[in-house]
Amino acid sequence: MQTEQAIAINRSFRSVRWIIFALLGFPWVIHAESLTDAWQMSIEANGTLAAARSDREAAEADNSAAMRQRWPALDVTGTYTQLDHAPILDITTPAGQLQAPIWKHDGYSMAGADLSVPLWTSGRISGAIGAAAARARGAGAQEARSAAELKLAVTESYIAVFRSRKSLLVAESSAASLKAHADDVKVMYDKEAVARSDLLAAQVAFANAAQQRLRAGNGLHLALAAYNRWVGQPLDRVPDLEEPSMALPAASTEPLAQLIDHALARRPELAALGAQRDALEQTVRTERAQSLPQVALRAGYNHVDNQILDRRNFASIGIGFQWRLFDSGQLAARTGALRSRAHAVALRLADLRSLVTLEVETSFYNRDEAAARIRVMAGAIEQAEENVRIAKELYTSGLGTNSQVLDAETLRVVAFTNRDDAAFDLLVAQYRLQRAVGEF
Repeated sequence: MQTEQAIAINRSFRSVRWIIFALLGFPWVIHAESLTDAWQMSIEANGTLAAARSDREAAEADNSAAMRQRWPALDVTGTYTQLDHAPILDITTPAGQLQAPIWKHDGYSMAGADLSVPLWTSGRISGAIGAAAARARGAGAQEARSAAELKLAVTESYIAVFRSRKSLLVAESSAASLKAHADDVKVMYDKEAVARSDLLAAQVAFANAAQQRLRAGNGLHLALAAYNRWVGQPLDRVPDLEEPSMALPAASTEPLAQLIDHALARRPELAALGAQRDALEQTVRTERAQSLPQVALRAGYNHVDNQILDRRNFASIGIGFQWRLFDSGQLAARTGALRSRAHAVALRLADLRSLVTLEVETSFYNRDEAAARIRVMAGAIEQAEENVRIAKELYTSGLGTNSQVLDAETLRVVAFTNRDDAAFDLLVAQYRLQRAVGEF
């Protein structure tokens, strides 16, 4: 019995061992959430971008409808009329009075099919097609703008998480350092080696550092919540984020003038306003064509219920002509309003071009400033750490003061903060420059 149990246990161990080997041999890869992943998640979850996508699809459908105005249109009609007492045909002839029923009953039916093809519209249809195509281009540019703004907002939120984490690390380091110093001062005070004011100053400095640590922790919590909102995830999620790359994009190394040229050619906001101006100009053409000749080819087939004609079904073909000679100035007023709107859009476009130029220049110089700050802070961290060490040694040996230690710790925190801010400011400036140039 014991032998059978032992065999069963050994078999179980072997099964578990094979399962463990299989799990270890399986290529499990823990993939941290990258900025590209964050962009994709936000694009799938963002309602504003989805609305812009729907606007673009609607504009494309309108463009398709405008193009189909050149194609034939077939209308089918039918009516049935019931009379209380149907009239009859009553004609006086030399041979006498002729009376005959028009309809077999006190009701009649009529039906018809009408096929029309525009032959000449004086630019009305081509103007409508041009306006619809411009609106479709504008809607596409607006969708691209929404996507670019979303990606930049997600990027800044993504970087803000790492900035908050660094701030929390600095705050925890400062609190730990000041706690150790306060403990040392307490020991020295108990031995009556230092004044009570030194102990109070050290304890107050530690309390302030502990408060700053709490603020930094709350800042990290809020940064994570804001990031999760952008990517459509629960606000209390704690994601594993991939450290963003500090490498400069290729476009960021180009001269400022070249970057401005790229921005003026690529920015979707400029394309959207340009498309809006073109749409208004094409609509002017459409409205103006309303007062010009309109020619259409028509063909029809009709059925008329009657008792007196030789047949009930008729086929027809003809050319329709329309020319509005007078409309009390309605078309002139509408075209004038459209021209004014087109001029207003052109003015906004010129102002936006100036604003885009300013955005590129601002992002360009902010990037250079952040890079220069990083170079300045290259050796400041080691110097700040050494300054704290020396200040503490001098104080414990009676050659320094408590204020020197606290000031040194403050300088160390400032050095760490400036270093981290410069690094993250450079990241943000790089992505803002990409957005300004139109590379998002």
